[in-house]
Amino acid sequence: MTKRREVISIFVDNQANVLSRVVSLFGRRGFNIDSLTVSATNNPEISRITIVFTGTEQALNQIITQTEKLEVVKEIFTLEKQESVYRELLLVKIRADKNNRTALREIVDIFRGKIIDLSKSSVVVELTGAPEKVEGFMNMVSCYEIIEMCRTGITGIKRGLATPECCQEECDMYTGELFD
Repeated sequence: MTKRREVISIFVDNQANVLSRVVSLFGRRGFNIDSLTVSATNNPEISRITIVFTGTEQALNQIITQTEKLEVVKEIFTLEKQESVYRELLLVKIRADKNNRTALREIVDIFRGKIIDLSKSSVVVELTGAPEKVEGFMNMVSCYEIIEMCRTGITGIKRGLATPECCQEECDMYTGELFD
């Protein structure tokens, strides 16, 4: 079977130990998590976990079925690339001096990044975009000395009006307050 990169979104109770329960389920099944993000939703009782892993379609179905069995899970679905928007944040510190600073600025500008810190010997760049954009930027600056970097991991959301049922009531409440 062919392996592919999967992005799943899991809506869970906003409680202590929920993340560890979900993540340990992946580990017990032998799945390596490539990327993990957790964030609040518009409903304060619900958190969103976005997990990226590589596996077969059978593995995806298995992990979804197992995850749905956890009582803290409200909803789970895949974020298909064609139907979703993915983003990632990169912070990278690059050694920079008067000889390469201009070239670095040009690369940052091409990728629509921002230099958020500047010293005599380094720059810190912030870049937000699709994972492919972040990878492309890192490839372009790989010839420079990377002092330090961190990436948030992928987060995603479905395009259009599709809204998870567990957040629907809260979404309706916000819509009413904003537009009535």
